[in-house]
Amino acid sequence: MKPILEVNGVTGGYSRLQPVLHNLTFHVQPGEMVGLIGLNGAGKSTTIKHILGLMQPHAGEIRLKGRTLEDSRESYRQTLAFVPESPLLYEELTVREHMEMTAMAYGLERSVFEQRAEPLLKQFQMDKLTERLSSHLSKGMRQKVMILCAFLVQPELYIIDEPFLGLDPLSMRSLLELMVSVKQSGASILISSHILATIERYCDRFLVLHQGKLIASGDVAALQKTAGMPSAPLDEVFCDLVTRGDLH
Repeated sequence: MKPILEVNGVTGGYSRLQPVLHNLTFHVQPGEMVGLIGLNGAGKSTTIKHILGLMQPHAGEIRLKGRTLEDSRESYRQTLAFVPESPLLYEELTVREHMEMTAMAYGLERSVFEQRAEPLLKQFQMDKLTERLSSHLSKGMRQKVMILCAFLVQPELYIIDEPFLGLDPLSMRSLLELMVSVKQSGASILISSHILATIERYCDRFLVLHQGKLIASGDVAALQKTAGMPSAPLDEVFCDLVTRGDLH
């Protein structure tokens, strides 16, 4: 099966003299949830910005469904949806208007929008807040709007960056259930999170990023084997791997 996302030999960052990413190569298969994990400053956000097309690689290439951003900007961008770490909303738009604008950007018909929007709003306890301006929402509610918009359009690839920050336990559970559901339907997820104990139970594989390099990858068993720590939880294995990475 052909990967939905291919990152091939990507070196990149804000300066060619001091790249953040170094020859980064990985892929994500259809129906797969992959965890991108690393310390602060490891290059996770830079990796995501390159995939989104917000930054151009100094070397290497990124393909979605076999296409680069230059091949077809519209189809490339409509293949994915992004949930950022910090909510980015228009202050003078309501919750519903944000969702309607997202639906228009992805070419959703009105009937499809209505069919999908109401269950999502109820699942995240936002159905009574559809007419509230985003400037009047709490941080957790603003994060929910970003989640609602991403899952509304049902893309083939979800890129999710630290989604649990600011969410209450019920919303965290709703998000995890949604991720399992879309994965079972064949969509792919690339998720970055520091809450390793949570994503350990949901991700099929993990990419351990350290100082801009991929130092380990695989499922939990493979990472345990790499670290020589059979049966250890993911957070302990991760700490051992990045500590070793500092020694090289």
